[in-house]
Amino acid sequence: MAAPNTSFTEIITTTLQGYSGELADNVSNHNALLKQINKKGNKYYATGRSIVQELEYDVNSTVGWYSGAEAFDISPSEVFSAAEFNWKQLVGSVVINGLEEVQNSGKEAIHNLLRSRLRNLERSMKNTMATAIYADGTGTSSKEVGGLRHIVADTPTNTVGGIAGTHALASGATWWQNYVFDFSSNSVTSASATSTNIQKGMNMTWINTIRGADKPDIIVADDNMYLSYLESLTPNQRFMDDKGAGVGFTNLVYQGNVPTIYDDQCPDKHMYFLNTDYLFLRPKQGREFVPLGERNSVNQDASVQSVVWAGNMTCSNRSLQGVMIE
Repeated sequence: MAAPNTSFTEIITTTLQGYSGELADNVSNHNALLKQINKKGNKYYATGRSIVQELEYDVNSTVGWYSGAEAFDISPSEVFSAAEFNWKQLVGSVVINGLEEVQNSGKEAIHNLLRSRLRNLERSMKNTMATAIYADGTGTSSKEVGGLRHIVADTPTNTVGGIAGTHALASGATWWQNYVFDFSSNSVTSASATSTNIQKGMNMTWINTIRGADKPDIIVADDNMYLSYLESLTPNQRFMDDKGAGVGFTNLVYQGNVPTIYDDQCPDKHMYFLNTDYLFLRPKQGREFVPLGERNSVNQDASVQSVVWAGNMTCSNRSLQGVMIE
């Protein structure tokens, strides 16, 4: 069935096409973690049946000291593998009916109505994505993104990217688990997080998520953990970050330069220590907040345009990620 007013639907289609790139940027910049991932260049496109994330899981076993003409160890070393993540899809739609076209006649009037609904769509998609990056991927019948509660889990023996957290190297070391500091059970604190013990927990988490020069580059917290840290600092320690991922967000710093950010989407009583060199947002090219083709109802005087996103959050090293809970 032909559209009742071709110029009307063209306005919607062309406006959405021009808006999709701006929408993608706005969604990313709406969240400090996504902004940091973008800053690291770790938002890149995925293709294929699933999203494959390459990773190093062991050291080269042939490295060692030798003397004189001693024979070298030239045995092959298995050091690379990959984690496999499922596609997750998000959609939002803008609908304008024929009566609205009549009531908002003229191209400029239609543009004003459309812009209002696009701003609403943007806010809705921002908030949905901001919530999803902390989710465990089981929401909405497991259709949601596998976020921090999945990748940096409270119980890190879970399976991520098809690899069990209990998977061990030949040496017996479990390499695919994030670090967890639980205030309620750790002998260092044995209590809930407070202003008197929060830094002990943070320091323990910090030293357990460092490998050489690799270290967390952003910390995100709920209001409980954030306020405990804030109250633990003297006034001259309450430095604000004005350069990194903290710009535009409520934040302090830790260890002199690591943005420590309050996020109202962060799960209750959680503080995440994240190394974003190993965290990725992997959208599908052509599905990063891109409008689908124009669709007109066969039995209604209405035009619908849907905006879609497909991808997932992935990780290439869980052992350098940490979470504090109570």
